[in-house]
Amino acid sequence: MSDRINHECGVALVRLLKPLAYYQEKYGSPLWGFTKLFLLMEKQHNRGQDGAGVACVKGDMPAGEAFMFRERSVKSNPLDKIFKALLAQYDEKVRAGTIHPEFAETVKQHFDFGGELLLGHLRYGTSGGYNISSCHPYFRRSPWPTRNLALCGNFNLTNTAELNASLIGMGQHPIFATDTQAILEKIGFFLDEEHEDIYRFLRTRGLDGAEISRRISEDLDLTRVLTRASQKWDGGFTLCGLIGNGDAFVARDPSGIRPCFWFQNDEVVAFASERAPLMTVFDLAVEEVKEVMPGHVVVIKRRGTVTQNQFTSPLLRASCSFERIYFSRGNDLDIYRERQALGGGLADQVIRAIDHDWANTVFSFIPNTAEVAYYGLMSALRTRRRDEVKAAIMQASAEGGLTEALLDELILRNWPRGEKVVSKDIKLRTFIGQENLRNQLVSHVYDITYGSVRAGQDNLVCVDDSIVRGTTLRRSILRILARLKPRKIIIISTAPQIRYPDCYGIDMSELGKFVAFEATVALLKERGQGALLDEVYELCREEVARGGATNHVRKIYEPFTPEQISAKIVERVRPKGIEWQGEVEIIFQTIENLHAAVPQHTGDWYFTGKYPTPGGYRVANQAYLNYYEKSEGRSY
Repeated sequence: MSDRINHECGVALVRLLKPLAYYQEKYGSPLWGFTKLFLLMEKQHNRGQDGAGVACVKGDMPAGEAFMFRERSVKSNPLDKIFKALLAQYDEKVRAGTIHPEFAETVKQHFDFGGELLLGHLRYGTSGGYNISSCHPYFRRSPWPTRNLALCGNFNLTNTAELNASLIGMGQHPIFATDTQAILEKIGFFLDEEHEDIYRFLRTRGLDGAEISRRISEDLDLTRVLTRASQKWDGGFTLCGLIGNGDAFVARDPSGIRPCFWFQNDEVVAFASERAPLMTVFDLAVEEVKEVMPGHVVVIKRRGTVTQNQFTSPLLRASCSFERIYFSRGNDLDIYRERQALGGGLADQVIRAIDHDWANTVFSFIPNTAEVAYYGLMSALRTRRRDEVKAAIMQASAEGGLTEALLDELILRNWPRGEKVVSKDIKLRTFIGQENLRNQLVSHVYDITYGSVRAGQDNLVCVDDSIVRGTTLRRSILRILARLKPRKIIIISTAPQIRYPDCYGIDMSELGKFVAFEATVALLKERGQGALLDEVYELCREEVARGGATNHVRKIYEPFTPEQISAKIVERVRPKGIEWQGEVEIIFQTIENLHAAVPQHTGDWYFTGKYPTPGGYRVANQAYLNYYEKSEGRSY
């Protein structure tokens, strides 16, 4: 994506089903599970660099000894810093003779993360701040193991204020920090209630304290806790929780918006936000990895039993299509094929844009996430060109005009030509406060391959995976492509026009920053239809006030075709003050081709304005109110 946006976080959970000594004997290391957690997080580092955190629960620790641990970092390269620090702690104790790696019980006793239950989180800051207090996992402490909770997630809720109000109604004093804090307290409240209900029942049976504690741990019903806690949650989420007694849960939202996968064998149960990391880290076949079903929670009890239960009624499935277009790593088999299909679906529009001029067109992509879609486009273009060549050969043969020169012209000199035109030079830090200097830095993020395009002769087609704000196109990409002096620059987006805010985990909530919205507003004003902006404002204000679920922002786009909006986007992103005067065209994916390429991920609200939950419509209307009233910030 040429425009950087923050987005979905990544989660990882590893539950060892054998004692640490088993892994020492079989794999030569008592830190086998700890290492697997690091690898799962490293294979998902694309999902968050704003912070990282890990937690561990040790089972069957003697009274008086700690059993629950956490490390977090929001420094540069936080994942590396956490694991290096923990391994340094481990190595220091080995050198001191406190830990003997061949005796796993010493690892469990003296290494904080020498436990059976391990949790990891990679954070992108879409809610809250960027300090350590906003970094997952969150902790809730208690002297009762079954009331301790470590929680992390990949999620955003649209109604955090409502949840905090309900906590106040229960008599709590919540800290208005993040949706994670609200969920932590909500789950914690019902975890406490579950614990107290069991405790009161067992206390009447005359059991001693140790037996009561054991029975509470055995009878604790996390599915019931999640069912009661989640009654008013509105949003997309994958939540991972560790209980101090050694229980754990992973829950997924009822629309399946946020992704989660898992697998189980006789040694380990593991979860991740993406399927491919599990396959790579544990050497699995694709059919061995399962999906956490929407509206379900997978519960792992202390004794090692695993169940998947429905904790809330599933809604119409609306899994995030941006996952497939951009966010997840493309080495997953299904995602790879879908991205190829997204590129291939643009072939007809591209051929029209170049007017079938194969001999004078160069195809490329804007690194790196658009590369697979580029391969799909090239495959589709070659198929189309083969069809054209076949038809021309058949016609020339029938007319007796098939010659070697004609074959050379058809096949050798008019074949889709790909070049590595754009490369990512370096990720420059834009820490300089002065805006014009910061913009100069941004303009040098990309570089070009000089000589890859014939000046004044070739069209240049570049694949991008999505265009959100258009800032990088205007400040950097189009400027550097213009240095090659192509006859025409065609930017193609594998995603449709982004028109509406997201509120389920992607940091795209400010409507006025979308280039498609900016272009449409400009069209309305140019054509004397500016009164529609006032009309929509009144409709949105009324809709928000009554808590309705109609997206009135859609009216803004209704007067225009996607092609008209694209043409206006070109005017807005074409850089000023450059000598090159060639033509620029931007082509966006169609909604129909998106659905054909990504049929199982129908969550497309950022393109269509059709949200899977009531909170989405409230956010869309509120985002317009914020734009109209010139109020900056998120709309949820």
